[in-house]
Amino acid sequence: MRPHHRERHRTERIGWLRAAVLGANDGIVSTASLVLGVAAAHATHSSILVAGLAGLVAGAMSMAAGEYVSVHTQADTENADIAQERRELKADDAGEHRELAAIYVARGLAPALAKQVAEQLMAHDGLGAHVRDELGISPALSARPIQAAFASAASFSAGAAMPLAVAWLAPQASLVILVALTSLAFLAFLGAVAARAGGAPLAAGAMRVTFWGALAMGLTAGVGALFGAVG
Repeated sequence: MRPHHRERHRTERIGWLRAAVLGANDGIVSTASLVLGVAAAHATHSSILVAGLAGLVAGAMSMAAGEYVSVHTQADTENADIAQERRELKADDAGEHRELAAIYVARGLAPALAKQVAEQLMAHDGLGAHVRDELGISPALSARPIQAAFASAASFSAGAAMPLAVAWLAPQASLVILVALTSLAFLAFLGAVAARAGGAPLAAGAMRVTFWGALAMGLTAGVGALFGAVG
């Protein structure tokens, strides 16, 4: 019986991790910014909550649709390349042998060994060898549109629910400061979690998302205050 060795790498998470982190970050930043902008314009508490809830629903659907279209485009491109490779294997099998062997020579194998490896891999799964080694497409990194769309919508909703819950519970007088501070704390935590999952420094990940989140919230609150003063 052949030993089965399966290592788990961070690259296997990159598809859903990217969508989840982007969605949650977007949910916190956009909803907190919207709440702060409306609150700064001196809207009523109920109007702030309605605006925040509408932003949650619209943002989740927008994220899901955008991620689905984007990732599906990637999947279509991958499928087209695989179909082309399948046609080339049927049309010129010997040429595809040489092409695969040349790839292995470029990676450091001796020509004779590269030819032997190419022949064995082609005999086992020629299309799979070319898809992996020529096109660079692997199961861990392949596009999954539906998974990415659901991950984006769910993570956006989860992120948006945080500042929205604070806005619902906070008294009107301290709503702006509480939403701003808790949202920055949420962003810092999210950045640290994403950095930990991706193997990056925690502090750098937390500071990155906190800075851009603070900038977005500050600008939106300023716009709300400006229009509120004009009104």
